[in-house]
Amino acid sequence: FIAATQPSTNWHLKENTRDHHTSKFSSKELIVRRGQAFVVTFNGIEQPEQNLTFIAETGPKPSKQAKTQATFGISSTVSKENWSAVLQSTSSNSASIAISSPANAVIGRYKLSVQSTSSGSSSPATLGTFVLLFNPWSSGDDVFMSNKAECEEYVLEEFGIIFSGNTHHINSFGWNFGQFQGDILNICLSMLDRSLNYRQDPATDVSHRNDPKYLGRVLSAMVNGNDDQGVVLGNWSGNYEGGKSPSSWTGSGEILQNWKKSGFKPVRYGQCWVFAAVLTTVLRCLGIPTRTITNFSSAHDADGNLRVDEFYDASGNHLERGADSVWNFHVWNESWFSRSDLGPSYSGWQILDATPQEESGGIYQCGPASRNAIKEGDVDLDYDCPFVFAEVNADCMYWNYDPATGKKTLIFSKSTTIGQFISTKAVGRDDRVDVTSDYKYEEGSRKERDIFKKARKKLGLEDKFDPTAPTPKEIEQKPDISGKFKVAGPLEVGKDLNLILVLANLQPDVKSVHVNMTAWSTVYTRRPVREIWKDSISVTLSPEEEKHFPVKISYAEYQQQLTTDNTIQITALCHVEGGIQVLVQRDITLDNPAIDIQVLGEAKVNKEVDVEVVFTNPINAEVMDCVLQVEVQEVPSSCYQKYINQNIDMDDFELNTEMTQNFLLAHSFKPAFHLN
Repeated sequence: FIAATQPSTNWHLKENTRDHHTSKFSSKELIVRRGQAFVVTFNGIEQPEQNLTFIAETGPKPSKQAKTQATFGISSTVSKENWSAVLQSTSSNSASIAISSPANAVIGRYKLSVQSTSSGSSSPATLGTFVLLFNPWSSGDDVFMSNKAECEEYVLEEFGIIFSGNTHHINSFGWNFGQFQGDILNICLSMLDRSLNYRQDPATDVSHRNDPKYLGRVLSAMVNGNDDQGVVLGNWSGNYEGGKSPSSWTGSGEILQNWKKSGFKPVRYGQCWVFAAVLTTVLRCLGIPTRTITNFSSAHDADGNLRVDEFYDASGNHLERGADSVWNFHVWNESWFSRSDLGPSYSGWQILDATPQEESGGIYQCGPASRNAIKEGDVDLDYDCPFVFAEVNADCMYWNYDPATGKKTLIFSKSTTIGQFISTKAVGRDDRVDVTSDYKYEEGSRKERDIFKKARKKLGLEDKFDPTAPTPKEIEQKPDISGKFKVAGPLEVGKDLNLILVLANLQPDVKSVHVNMTAWSTVYTRRPVREIWKDSISVTLSPEEEKHFPVKISYAEYQQQLTTDNTIQITALCHVEGGIQVLVQRDITLDNPAIDIQVLGEAKVNKEVDVEVVFTNPINAEVMDCVLQVEVQEVPSSCYQKYINQNIDMDDFELNTEMTQNFLLAHSFKPAFHLN
């Protein structure tokens, strides 16, 4: 029986959060995972074994049919299929009860109530609220991950490494996911309640929140600011007035907090790694194992024909023509869950992409696409498999285009350019792991080409007439010369850029070649921004001769033209007398100046620690308004825990932070210098 007074509830936060891997959340509210019992003690309850009924409900219109309301009494054993309560112990006026949810329960914030059916009371007593999350430690959950180290990495790890750069020069930088910070869980739940699906039909939307593929797709839409006033607004213009440069963010917490503080207006600005990092934060917070993936030479196939077209004029300038593009790198997410809709062979890692590139189902969202489906060319499966397949395995067509006549001529095509060095952070280490072989078979192999043909056939492209496609004769043409750019010096901001153009005659007769060279500053999507340099040379190549031509672009020439991405594209369009044109291209990413950090003296608990930051100006000019971004971290011996973002003026640098460990780690430090 329930006593006359309102019963009080002891949620046993310490014990329950320890057992449910939720102790990192800084919350006074109980946070547990589905498919696993949690113990609650109720005070003010007499004879709990007699006719007590518990009610757990979530969402605006809870119902048993929608599985957003559960009514259950005390039973002798735990039920795997339904909510259940098992009496653990009793004492005077109190009872400890183990409450279990099914492994496929709807996640979210629940209200728990209790009612005595024998007392004649019709009004249940509210016991309080708790939050239920996905449970990758439970074998019955769709997100179950048998490898415990991977659970630690992909759900509990708050700090990560994201890879960037290009195929010639892979960089990495740290990111503070911060999924357990202050109000982040509440913000993640509010994201779900602000989605288009929730606005259209709240009760139905909440009833689908037991399904990780549903939530992943909804959140891939909500992380970008298109369509639904989501979290981050994308900007690839190179001009970030009215917001922050995407490269200046170092963690998700500030972004999510700013979104809430602004009244849920999109935060300005983000690019692919920001969208992917924020989505990682949200999904890990909700309990879905998630990691970031970087694809180098990533195709954006806008017209869905599994090929990307790039255009150049007679001078070698890269033209913005058509919606297709090839990005130096692109970052998306993989989340781990089963695919009951597709079958067990398509379970495991699923690709989600929050970067707003193409609409899917009428809004900017992408995935979840089964990674296994991508590798096998099963592009007819849900969701967005053709787009993801093209990102890693499209054929690339390079055209010479004459704006005056509208005529285009195929320079060459290549099937091995797209999707290289697909990378993610190693489990428990900061190393780069190459997962390219998980996305496709060996590039250029018969198996890979057969899969490509299979994908085209599934999309009805195999025999489809395309008036813009190159003719077999164009594709079969072989060049008389080959060329490449070699780096001949440091690739650092503030230093001159020295390259060597290498041209080789592949034929047994003399070849006359006229070469038009250009260099443009670009953003990482390879969109040209400003011309930096151009030159032309005429050369004669003896039979099978190789010649080297030095190319120098001084710092003074690119200083004012460089974007914050520090990227330059240099091309040489070679007009061979009596032969076909040859395009030589290289994308350059310049490193920022080096920074050295030293901890001075001994770092002690609860004591200030002095840190020396050494930066040497690499140029013969005064630099103004430099900003140093620092991540400071409390680090237990087993894992990273907490990063603190600080913007510090270099003219008055002083770092004061209360340390809860006896050392400081300057780890994967990401500086952001803008040398004006």
